[in-house]
Amino acid sequence: MADTKREIERKYEATPDTRLPDLTGVAGVSAVLDQGVAELDAVYHDTADLRLAAASITLRRRTGGADAGWHLKLPVAPGVRDEISAPLSDEVPRALEGLVRARIRGSELVPVMRLLSSREVCHLLDADGALLAELSRDAVRAERLIDSSRTAQWDEIEVELADDGDPAFLDTVEKKLRKAGVKPADSPSKLARALADTATERDERSGPAAEPAGLPPRTAGGHILAYLREQADALLAYDPAVRRDLPDSVHQMRVATRRLRSAFKTFRKVLDRDVTDPIGDELKWLAAELGVARDQEVLTERLRAALDAVPRTLLLGPVRGRLRFWTVAHGSGARRTAVAVLDTKRYLALLESLDTLLGDPPLLRAAGGAADRVIPKAVLKDYDRLAARIDHALALPPGEERDVALHNARKAAKRARYAGEAATPALGKAAKKFAKAMKSVQSVLGDHQDSVVARAALRNLAIQAHTAGESAFTWGLLYGREEARAAEREAELPGVWEKASGPKLRADLTG
Repeated sequence: MADTKREIERKYEATPDTRLPDLTGVAGVSAVLDQGVAELDAVYHDTADLRLAAASITLRRRTGGADAGWHLKLPVAPGVRDEISAPLSDEVPRALEGLVRARIRGSELVPVMRLLSSREVCHLLDADGALLAELSRDAVRAERLIDSSRTAQWDEIEVELADDGDPAFLDTVEKKLRKAGVKPADSPSKLARALADTATERDERSGPAAEPAGLPPRTAGGHILAYLREQADALLAYDPAVRRDLPDSVHQMRVATRRLRSAFKTFRKVLDRDVTDPIGDELKWLAAELGVARDQEVLTERLRAALDAVPRTLLLGPVRGRLRFWTVAHGSGARRTAVAVLDTKRYLALLESLDTLLGDPPLLRAAGGAADRVIPKAVLKDYDRLAARIDHALALPPGEERDVALHNARKAAKRARYAGEAATPALGKAAKKFAKAMKSVQSVLGDHQDSVVARAALRNLAIQAHTAGESAFTWGLLYGREEARAAEREAELPGVWEKASGPKLRADLTG
C-alpha cells in the first residue's frame, strides 16, 4: 500500500565550515532539538534517457533513516512535491511504476544515480513542543550509475515544513539563514544537482530540445506549438493525478485533450491535417473514455444539490438512498474505466504520437506568417461557426431538435473559447477578452445541456422508484424544476450572445 504526503521544503548551499545561526531566535521557535545523525543510501531509478528527471520527478529506493523504502516525488509547485511512499522491496513497486507509466511508456526503469548522505537532523519546536519544521544538514556523495562512473560531493541544508504547517514559517527561517550568509540552492533536488555535477560531455552538448529549425520567434507556428506543448505537458501531469483519484483530475485531463484537439482544428492552416487529424481522432477517443467518469461526477453533484434544495415535506420515499445506490452503480464502473484506459497500448501510442508531432511538427506555409495576421483569421472562423449554430438553434421551436442544436452550439462555443485562449499569448488583451466572452456563452449553453442530461437521469430514477413501489413524486418535481431551468437558459441566451458578439469583437482581434 502506498502512502502520500505533501512535502514543502527549502534547500540551501553549504560547506563543511558553514555555521548555522541560533534558530531559537526565529519567531515561533522555542527549542531546537538535536535528532542525531542518520546514514542514508538512496538509489534513484529512471529511464536511460532520464525522462523522469526531465519532468522533475524522482523515484528512489532508500535505506537508513526513519523512512526507509521507495519514494516517488511528483512536482506540485516550486518547493512543493507530493511524496508517495511504498515499503522496501527489491523491485520497483507496481503502484509507483504505474504512476510514471505515461512518462516511461515501454522503457525500462534502471538505477541511474546513487546518493550516500550523512544527515544531521534537528527539529524546530514551538512553545508546546509541537514540530514546526525539520532542519537537516547533509554531506552528500553522488555516484553516477549510467553512461559513466563520475562522482560528485557537496554539502547542503534542507528545511522541511511539518505536516499541516504554515508555509510562511519557512520564509521566517530563510530570513534568519540569509542573514547568516546561507544562500538558497540553485538545484531543486539532490538528484538534479547530482546529474548536473556528474554530467558527461555528451549530456552537456545535447541540452534541452531546441525549437524547430526555420521557425523564427513571433510566428504563428511558434505560438501554436508553444500552446500545444503546454497542453501536452498538462496531459502528462494529470495522468498520475487521475490514477490517484485526486479531485478534479479527470476533468482537467479531459480539458487538456479537448484543447489539443480544438487547436488542431482551429489552426489547420498552420499544421498539416493529414498528420493532426488521426491524432485528433485519438484525442476524441481519450476524452470520451475520461468523460464517462467526469460526466457522471457532474451529474451526481447536480442531482444532490437539487435534492438538497427540496423542502423535507416534499421528499417522499427513500430518495436519498435511491440516489446513493444509483451513484455507486454508475460511478464505480466509470472510475475503473478512466483508470484502465491509461494503461492501454492505445493511450501510450497517442502520447508517442504527440511527442513525434511536437518534435517534428508538420508545419504549413502559414506557420511562418506573423502571428497577429494568421491567428485572428483562424479564431474568427471559429466565431463565425458558433454564430451560425446559435442562429440556427434560436430559429427552432422549443423541443428535442432545439436541444440538440443548442448542444452543438455549446461545443462550438467551447472551441471558440479555446481558440481565444490559445491566441492570448500572441494577441494579448483582445484574445483574452474574446475568450471570456465565449466562456459566458458556453456557460449558458452548458447549463442548458446539463439540464437535458439531468432530466433523462431523473426520468430513469422515477421509473426505478415506481417499479420498486416507491413514490416517484420527488423525482417528478425535480424533473419539472430542470425543465424550467432549461427554459430560463434558452430565454437568457439571446441577451448573452448579443453582449458577447458584435463588430467590435472582430475589430479588436484584427487590430
